[in-house]
Amino acid sequence: MSNTFYNEIITEHNIRPYNKREIKDPDITLEGVNPSCGDDIIVNLKLDENGNISDGAFQGDGCAISQASADMMMDLIIGRSSEDALRLADIFLRMIQGEASEEEIEELEEAGVLRDISHMPSRVKCAVLGWHTVQEMLKDF
Repeated sequence: MSNTFYNEIITEHNIRPYNKREIKDPDITLEGVNPSCGDDIIVNLKLDENGNISDGAFQGDGCAISQASADMMMDLIIGRSSEDALRLADIFLRMIQGEASEEEIEELEEAGVLRDISHMPSRVKCAVLGWHTVQEMLKDF
């Protein structure tokens, strides 16, 4: 994947994040913080009676990578079951560690552009912040 394409996707999700907004009366909310760089996001999810994510959003501040990654994550998990969201989070985290298959990475759609973030160790925590937050939110749900 070209650097230009990678930069365009990150920039688009950072400048015009569709999912960076408030949602009314979320069912679960959790704040994720990266103390090493100051990234701070609050993830809000609405769940239907079957445990499916009917709506989701995030708020907060952080670098372009943390904000873009959280926005792409929301694009993927809204409309899915909690179990599927956890599975996608697992794939994303394994992708960052270089352990996900090509087929799994394809499931991540645009979020797959972050696969090479592992070569930038100082940015890994930025990319995984939202994903870890969702894992923590849904693990006991």
